[in-house]
Amino acid sequence: MPIARKQGCCFALHLREDNARFILLFFVMTAYMLAGATVFMFLERDNEVEERKKYNDSLNLFRQKYPKINETDLQILLNAHTEAESAGFIGNKRPRWDFSGAFYFVGTVVSTIGFGMTTPRTIGGKILLIFYGFLGCAGAILFFNLFLERIITFLAYILRAIHERKLRIKGIDNKDRRNSHISDDEQLDTWKPSVYWVMLILLLGAVVVACCASAMYYPVEDWTYFEAIYFCFVTFATIGFGDYVVSQKDDYENKHFYRLGNFIFIVLGCCCIYSLFNVTSIVIKQFLNWMISKLNCHCRRRKRSRGRRNAITPRHLNGSARHKKSEKTDSDSDSDRRNSDEMISMKDFLHTNKISLALMQKQLWETAQRGQMSSHGGGFQGPVGPMAILDRKLGQEDV
Repeated sequence: MPIARKQGCCFALHLREDNARFILLFFVMTAYMLAGATVFMFLERDNEVEERKKYNDSLNLFRQKYPKINETDLQILLNAHTEAESAGFIGNKRPRWDFSGAFYFVGTVVSTIGFGMTTPRTIGGKILLIFYGFLGCAGAILFFNLFLERIITFLAYILRAIHERKLRIKGIDNKDRRNSHISDDEQLDTWKPSVYWVMLILLLGAVVVACCASAMYYPVEDWTYFEAIYFCFVTFATIGFGDYVVSQKDDYENKHFYRLGNFIFIVLGCCCIYSLFNVTSIVIKQFLNWMISKLNCHCRRRKRSRGRRNAITPRHLNGSARHKKSEKTDSDSDSDRRNSDEMISMKDFLHTNKISLALMQKQLWETAQRGQMSSHGGGFQGPVGPMAILDRKLGQEDV
């Protein structure tokens, strides 16, 4: 007696595998954010209370020292000082809206870093930012994707060369491939690099860039080396809190070289971290697939159409002739012919499937149009963007 297969929740909800993975990722990210909020609350809450108490003690000490000062005037002065501090007027700071400062600002806009130190304060500047940021961010994302495609291609080429060298050392191509009908180039074309090796190399590259940038930042900006590393991650990941921002002093030694180095490190670091994040997302996707399999969640997979070479059988008309008992002989003979490599005539095909030539031509035209749209990229067939690049370069479409 066959054992009934236990169906998972996805099968009961009629979910495809990609939809099940999306829902699972939603719950995983929600749990991850709740856990992170809890940890940060315990780490930062006591320090916030202590700093608030220190500020209130300083303010009360000022009031005791100058008891005749008016509270309203004091509050107006504090508000003005806060606005001037946020605008960059307090302290020995350079002008924020000279050409170098404006170029630094547009760089933070298109890279989606957005430190928040330099912001437009006029109505015209805010309106311009909406349109300028729309096109700039789109262009920057395209630049990051092109960089991702080229760095993954370069790493795949290096790893493939290492793989070929290992095969030559082991002598596999001299012994085992002679009996194979597939050439060496065709076998190597099907080989794809491991996503874990690519992830490790990108991680090491991002660490090297961050360490080199921190070695430049911490003596110039008077930070500790850890603060410089923290700034590099926040900046390269395009988080951009604004608690640490470079190039804010009024003057630097070798100012032009420092700003050029800062620009190069930010661009290179953002590209490396962007590539690393996308490759890491592949690993997270594999982890979600593992969770789905452990949860016994049998999801419906998308059926890929597999064309027949010598027969055309519409899906909704498939098997219609087999249910006609009055035409059993003709149906069996035509069915046998379709299962073989023998060509069938158009007359027999139309007679067997009971369809008109006009209907078949319409179906063939629609199928051709869908195929043309897919070949020219006119539709969203499968993954798009960075996921499509990684699927094509690392062969993750079969994982």
